[in-house]
Amino acid sequence: MRTSSRVLIAALAASLAIHFGASLWPVEFEPVPEMPPLVATITELPPPPQPAPAPAAKKPKPRRVAPPAPAPAPEPAPVAEAEAPVADAAPAAAEAPPTAEPPAAPNVVAVAPEMATPEMPDKVLPPRVDLAYKVFLGTQGFMIGDATYRFEHSGNQYKIATIAQARGLAALFVRGKGKVESHGIITRTGLLPQEFAVERGSSDRRELARFDWESGVVTLHDDNTAALELPTYDPLTLMWQSYFSPPASDVQTFNVATTRRVTRYTVTREGTERLAWGAGEIDTEIWHRRSDDGRTDGYVWLAPSLHYVPIKLRLVATNRGTVEALLDSIRVDEPVPN
Repeated sequence: MRTSSRVLIAALAASLAIHFGASLWPVEFEPVPEMPPLVATITELPPPPQPAPAPAAKKPKPRRVAPPAPAPAPEPAPVAEAEAPVADAAPAAAEAPPTAEPPAAPNVVAVAPEMATPEMPDKVLPPRVDLAYKVFLGTQGFMIGDATYRFEHSGNQYKIATIAQARGLAALFVRGKGKVESHGIITRTGLLPQEFAVERGSSDRRELARFDWESGVVTLHDDNTAALELPTYDPLTLMWQSYFSPPASDVQTFNVATTRRVTRYTVTREGTERLAWGAGEIDTEIWHRRSDDGRTDGYVWLAPSLHYVPIKLRLVATNRGTVEALLDSIRVDEPVPN
């Protein structure tokens, strides 16, 4: 029983950070405020929002300078008398030719306003989007929980929050929920995290990582610090980064910062696969990352037609088994009635 409990706890913790095996921390779950559900379900996502321009810097007001005293006007030079006689006036202009008749107007057929094709507005990403996943132990569909990743944005700012909850048999061993959050800025090259937080059982055991991009330092748990360089993501921004900045090559290298460490990642595109998910079937790209010690393999299936949103994630740990997460639905805010 104790072994099963440890495996299920590790599995649920992995569902929060399954993105390429970013981290596997022991989480003691207890109830936290539940996110209100989004009711509208969609099967496609519009392009990512463009980052709002930063407010222009205020120009300093010009200093008032007293105008210089005017210089004395020079005396006018003497005008010489004209020696040549004045020329005769130009002859009168010739009479203008008669005006030609205007061409006949072409036949124009009037189009009724209702028949004209209106210009379709560009689709806009809703202020809140939920990616809802079902979490399975192994690859045979033994469901142990679910995880919801909520992306919120306003202007240049974003927030990503996730709540995982045990379901089915796993609920006999694990009660409550776990929560992870990320805050940061939307840039032209993707997401730039500023704060990453993990609640390890309760709010008083909240761990935090702060990203100081100006000084190039990330402050981790217990005030430990590490060097910060581009590109560096936290596990939640990594979840959404491909949506904002699609992968441009078959090999991607970057850093991932959790609340306790910064790890160098290299992921490789290994092929394609057509998957079944909550809205039907979809073509995906398979990306793979192996940990430096060779004990953990992370896989993610990205869907180009959904702007590279992860459809499936798999974490294979030699000493902890396999966990999978499969996208079940995409939910957005309820449309505002006209």
